[in-house]
Amino acid sequence: MADMSPEKTKMPEQAPDVRNKNFLEVALGYTDELAQRESHRCLGCKNPKCVEGCPVGVPIPEFIGHIQKGDMEGAYRALSRANALPAVCGRVCPQENQCEGRCVRGIKGESVGIGRLERYTADWALSHGVANTDVAAPNGHRVAVIGSGPAGLTCAGELARMGYAVTVYEAFHVAGGVLSYGIPEFRLPKSIVQKEVANLEKMGVDIQLNTVIGKTLSIDELFEMGFEAVFIGSGAGLPQFMKIPGESLVGVFSANEYLTRINLMKAYKPDSPTPIFESKKVAVLGGGNVAMDAARCARRMGAEVHIVYRRSEAELPARAEEVHHAKEEGIVFDLLCNPVLIEGDEKGRVRSMKLIRMELGEPDASGRRRPVPVEGSEFEMEVDTVIVAIGTSPNPLIRTTTPGLDANKWGCITTAPDGATSREGVFAGGDASTGAATVILAMGAGKTAARSIHRYISGK
Repeated sequence: MADMSPEKTKMPEQAPDVRNKNFLEVALGYTDELAQRESHRCLGCKNPKCVEGCPVGVPIPEFIGHIQKGDMEGAYRALSRANALPAVCGRVCPQENQCEGRCVRGIKGESVGIGRLERYTADWALSHGVANTDVAAPNGHRVAVIGSGPAGLTCAGELARMGYAVTVYEAFHVAGGVLSYGIPEFRLPKSIVQKEVANLEKMGVDIQLNTVIGKTLSIDELFEMGFEAVFIGSGAGLPQFMKIPGESLVGVFSANEYLTRINLMKAYKPDSPTPIFESKKVAVLGGGNVAMDAARCARRMGAEVHIVYRRSEAELPARAEEVHHAKEEGIVFDLLCNPVLIEGDEKGRVRSMKLIRMELGEPDASGRRRPVPVEGSEFEMEVDTVIVAIGTSPNPLIRTTTPGLDANKWGCITTAPDGATSREGVFAGGDASTGAATVILAMGAGKTAARSIHRYISGK
């Protein structure tokens, strides 16, 4: 019988005044008892709207139904059949805008905690050594995947299941892409990422690290090596800046650099060979999830941290959960403010920042009200570090070294709905073709492209 409680079963968390001093995971996960309780809030709809909201098509009522029966291996197999990275998605996917946003329980209360149950199921499998590594017999065809982020790993996993020999080329020394360098340990432990990657390797996926496509190898050379198709899932790692005076001062970071130093190079550890700037007061420019990640990292490094965003809280693009956690951890939100100048001292280091207050005017093309400067409202904020988190775009290296590969004015590789590019045999997806977006949307694109590659090779 369904549990008709209108509220989700709460997930245990570290206390805010404890977790803002460490990099351990904030959310502690469901116990068996809590997972059982939440699973019984699912009605098992015959026409599940939640599945329609999932970019990778997870059979949600099916895997939750297995949890209700205590069949955890069955739950994991149903989940992993559709999702190559369930332990990752259970932690970082914006379920509130997707599967949970379509849940009928959300009409008169809170939706079922689908993401929490996904994490519970995947963590159970990892802790019990259960992995869904079933693959078809080798079909004799080879595919190259560029980038080991969520799009690339998903594409590789889907193709491996169909019997393809897949080689993934990763520029960094660690696989995972943005999962490894961009998302902090306290949201997504890197041990989880590496376990998910290891499962793909058990399926036969070959991951080649320290290989920069466009430098080490070109796409043309990949075809010469015998690959019949190439998937580009290289992400969007090129940071954007405000283009205001002072951005070249010591103490100004892109969020990408700051997070990479902390997440990938472990700069938060006292013995790290890659130290991070020791800050006392940090301003993070931006209001998205990346801005929240950078701000929460800086807070854990001991700094006073301010989020500077030119619109109001209602327009913050970050997940509500991330904003809530940031506030709990003592991060200050300076909203309706915009920086106009970063000032330095005699040694060329950041000393302060000049800002102007904003008010919201008429809606812009995105439908959000446009921020308008308030005349005469300039003020100064003393800071020693500025982290710019206003967006990223794809690195131009691949498209500029691949003849016949079209891109739009933002540098994103143009694709058809099935992931095909203007170059025959080359497919793309995720942030490389859309610009910065979510992990699950990149995974959906990788899954779509894998199926398109299968049709392309089968029909040659």
